[in-house]
Amino acid sequence: MDVGVRPPVSTTCPYCGVGCGVIARASGLGVSIEGDVTHPANFGRLCSKGSALGETVGLEDRLLYPEMNGIRVKWDAALDRVASEFSSAAETYGPDSVAFYVSGQLLTEDYYVANKLMKGYIGSANIDTNSRLCMASSVAGHKRAFGSDTVPGTYEDLEDADLIVLVGSNLAWCHPVLFQRIAAAKEKRPEMRVVLIDPRRTATAELADLHLAARSDSDIAIFNGLLRHLARSEAVDLGYISDHTTGLDDALKTVRGATLDWVVEETGVPAEDVQTFFDWVTDTERTVTVYSQGVNQSATGTDTVNSIINTHLLTGRIGRPGMGPFSVTGQPNAMGGREVGGLANMLACHMEIANADHRDIVQGFWQSPTIAAKQGLKAVDLFDAIHEGKIKALWVMATNPADSMPNGNAVEAALQKVPFLVVSDVVSDTDTLRHADVKLPAAAWGEKDGTVTNSERRISRQRAFLTMPGEARADWRIICDVAARMGHGHAFAFDTAAEVFDEFAELSGVENDGARDFDISGLAGMSASEYESLDPTQWPVAPGRDDERFFANGGFFTPDRKARFIPVSAPDQIKPRDGRLVLNTGRVRDHWHTMTRTARSARLSAHLAEPFLEIHPRDARARGIEPASLVELKNDLGRAVARALVTDRVAPGTVFMPMHWTDQTSGGGRVDKLVAPITDPTSGQPALKSSSVTVSKFEAAWYGFCVSRERIDTTDLSYWALSKVNNGFAFEIAGLDPMADPLRFAEEKMGIGGNVMSALDNAQGAAQIAKFDGEGLVAALFIARDPVAVSRKWAGDLLSARFDDQRKRLEVLAGRPRGDAPDPGPTICACFGVGAKTIATAIAGGCNTVDAIGASVSAGTNCGSCRSEIARMIANQKTQEESDERVSARRHATQPV
Repeated sequence: MDVGVRPPVSTTCPYCGVGCGVIARASGLGVSIEGDVTHPANFGRLCSKGSALGETVGLEDRLLYPEMNGIRVKWDAALDRVASEFSSAAETYGPDSVAFYVSGQLLTEDYYVANKLMKGYIGSANIDTNSRLCMASSVAGHKRAFGSDTVPGTYEDLEDADLIVLVGSNLAWCHPVLFQRIAAAKEKRPEMRVVLIDPRRTATAELADLHLAARSDSDIAIFNGLLRHLARSEAVDLGYISDHTTGLDDALKTVRGATLDWVVEETGVPAEDVQTFFDWVTDTERTVTVYSQGVNQSATGTDTVNSIINTHLLTGRIGRPGMGPFSVTGQPNAMGGREVGGLANMLACHMEIANADHRDIVQGFWQSPTIAAKQGLKAVDLFDAIHEGKIKALWVMATNPADSMPNGNAVEAALQKVPFLVVSDVVSDTDTLRHADVKLPAAAWGEKDGTVTNSERRISRQRAFLTMPGEARADWRIICDVAARMGHGHAFAFDTAAEVFDEFAELSGVENDGARDFDISGLAGMSASEYESLDPTQWPVAPGRDDERFFANGGFFTPDRKARFIPVSAPDQIKPRDGRLVLNTGRVRDHWHTMTRTARSARLSAHLAEPFLEIHPRDARARGIEPASLVELKNDLGRAVARALVTDRVAPGTVFMPMHWTDQTSGGGRVDKLVAPITDPTSGQPALKSSSVTVSKFEAAWYGFCVSRERIDTTDLSYWALSKVNNGFAFEIAGLDPMADPLRFAEEKMGIGGNVMSALDNAQGAAQIAKFDGEGLVAALFIARDPVAVSRKWAGDLLSARFDDQRKRLEVLAGRPRGDAPDPGPTICACFGVGAKTIATAIAGGCNTVDAIGASVSAGTNCGSCRSEIARMIANQKTQEESDERVSARRHATQPV
């Protein structure tokens, strides 16, 4: 990797849809990262993942050269093969026999040429994206209500609001910078209220004035009840309804029975809390409703979106400062993908495949030989079609569907079955890539050049600050090269990303003049230098248009320019039955998607280092599950194994497991193997948050923990999970069969043999084994019958320590630091490596606010992502102290005089 000294580069973070500005500095020492104080999305703030970006840009596990059938080949050979296979399949079996599955990790320019090739030149709409898993229901809800996929508001609305309602959104972990902006606004205006509607008590709840722990998929019941309540109040905006909407009567008929008692019965939320929520919304004009995956990833996600929008249309609280429905997206360019038609049911520039006039506009502008006349296969349907033999060639770009799609085992079987599979990726091994006939090395973040659009419709530049390594190429260039080999070179003769963007911008203005929401024709015709220096820009950008917020004065994109109230009914509840539990999946604070990037960072792995299952104490007791033991999840689709996190943050009858772990990082952590491929009938988005599973104790005969400079062989281990630590790796392991000889196991299975130090206790089934090389530790292995009680933070630092005398080496075998080096405990603050015990000590010493903790031990003073956890620790400590005082008072009162 070329990291010669270069000037700082302004670019955009590649993680969530917040779209934070980043300043990157590359030098011979690596890459340093800081937030861009001038970027209007974050004003210099970064989350833990963004702050650690410099630690993730190395060449470890990079795919650097094209391969066919596992053999390195020249680019020409690989591209010829891809073009030949797609051309042959389309010619023999028809255009719908081929497909692209793309990603919100692509830049807009990449997305645009992929969409153009598939829909305008191959002639099929079989191009869908992993954004289908993230925000397709939001798209569908917008289009039903507004006539277009338009996010009405801006991030400033979150700071201007007097009431923020967060629905199905763990903003503190999944969109941390937006959470920080809200927290800062609330600190300035304590009268601002925050309501969280979520089955789990997440880190976001620490900021909430009211938490409605509603049952999964009961959000429609809440918002239908709210609509009924609002309709009987003075909050109704009769003028707005009359001038700018239709369909209210039908919507109100649907909610006649949505009484307070009914909402309580449907949701499980106490009546007083529901009533408080209804009253707050009624009395607060400046209300923003922010929703994310908890709404979208449902079999009724589109209806839920419309139930939310209905309440804003009824009150006219839309498009003005501090009010409106607000969908926040999960990926850096999910919005850009929507804009270029990356979904199978859309055309570029928010035009519709089903609209003949739109098809004519796009085909005429592209001067293409054909245009897709009907929507293509959506993600789940696409992989079903592969199973059925209908898809003969598939191109996967910048995503890992074997791990992220529901019914993961069936998806992986489809990847094995498709006659021709090409994968463009950055890394050399994923659960998808291992099945590819052709592997194409793509440019990674830091090497890419183009644009992305964030959740508030703001276009930002991703700029390259590193040279592409090996033979990696930009995705748009790879697609154009394949298009040329398919005979379409004249239409894909782009030399730069700027030229691609220019064509896209020009198309957005064709026959538009305000008829469509998306218009960036004002950015067409930019010079190369103007494109290079483009500032973050919110669309639309066109002559005569200055729509920072949409719909304050109507102007919807339906035929009559009026919004539609959509009648929706609450679905049947998904409830635990037959001893099964409802499985909810999602993300953690410091990891991203399937960890191909974040797993490279030791500090990002320090917070939560292995797959875990949140389970309520009642459900754990009923199954004999102890805290930190291993559990097994099963259903008809598959099996997973995870560490038990016994907590009342989940409701009885429900469990939560994150989706990040793969076969590269764990032996059993692929949770999406258990998720049923049930989809929303309107949007096609999978219901990733409500599967049914059995949960039982994983009957481990022994547990182990290991730190090692090198990766160990995990083949045949009953359970394992890998994480990065400084100078090596950490492994959680376990076995179902008793271990007869720990030393033999260490040497033959773990590669820890020869001249080792050991401490064995056969009676207790315990062993500590360490191998040194000079003054450095090569590996240390700890075995026990119960989960190993070794500080992971302390052990992870051992590979960086010096062991220049026997006493220090004996400390390794003891499994704990010496007395003058106290155990910091599990990492809470990833930025500064501050552990839970360090924070607890500070709390005990009198630090009773988050800011006081920051002043004492620095935790929470950089990205701020851990502040909610620190706040929870402080609250728990206060609760414990109050409980102790009550117990003490009772004892004192009962003492004999």
